[in-house]
Amino acid sequence: MATVFTKIIGGELPGKFVWSDEQCVAFLSVNPVQPGHALVVPRDEVDHWLDLDPEAAAHLTRVAHAIGRAQAAAFRPERIGLLMAGFEVPHAHLHVIPIRGMPDLDLANASRTDPAELDAAAEKLRAELRRLGYAQVSDKP
Repeated sequence: MATVFTKIIGGELPGKFVWSDEQCVAFLSVNPVQPGHALVVPRDEVDHWLDLDPEAAAHLTRVAHAIGRAQAAAFRPERIGLLMAGFEVPHAHLHVIPIRGMPDLDLANASRTDPAELDAAAEKLRAELRRLGYAQVSDKP
């Protein structure tokens, strides 16, 4: 059975995409801890990050770095957090989160966000990614 992320990537469920390339996508979490909280997700459905090919894992990290740079410029947080937990959805993914403190890395603090707020955050991220020169900026999977 396809994961919720596979369904988002396939267009069966909506997603606020900010990045798309041949190996992965990045879209905003619908339950963000902070505005701009993004998920970097491989297109291949792999449950555990340890099962990712090391080059695929490295690519996800490079994309997370790009997303984090854009978040830093767009949201001006104290830090950018990176988290790989894997309990929420059985599809490897990286959480890239603008943080102001350690509680912002606790996914139990996540909450549903108004779609208009997600749209605004996605547009801020896309604008910063473009400003930084990334051609992979996308609002589509």
